Amino acid sequence: MIELDLMKLWDNAFYGMAIIIFLTGFWVMLTHSNLIKKIIGMNIMESAIFLFFVAIGYVDGGSAPILGREGVRYINPLPSALILTGIVVSVSVTAFALSLVVKLYQHYGTVDADEIAYMRRNEE
Repeated sequence: MIELDLMKLWDNAFYGMAIIIFLTGFWVMLTHSNLIKKIIGMNIMESAIFLFFVAIGYVDGGSAPILGREGVRYINPLPSALILTGIVVSVSVTAFALSLVVKLYQHYGTVDADEIAYMRRNEE
């Protein structure tokens, strides 16, 4: 009975790891005021989501869906396609966020969000 439960737990380890990685990125975003560290935390969260989607599409003993093969278990190709789109969006959002951080640094001379907020309050 216990061995069966451990096997079920091991089979779902990818979901647990995705949650742990996501929470790590979320923690980085919440606890750091450095904007570059916040972007890194966002990228960690995106990587966890990619792992989660890949884990959903995995089929034990499955192979790539190629036409003309009969009696073979296939993996689901949809999560892989979504991951490719997600990676493109992730890179674009990261590049845009980093360009905004560069502009903020040029204007305020810092990348610390708390200091920028303090400077903005004192400008008014």
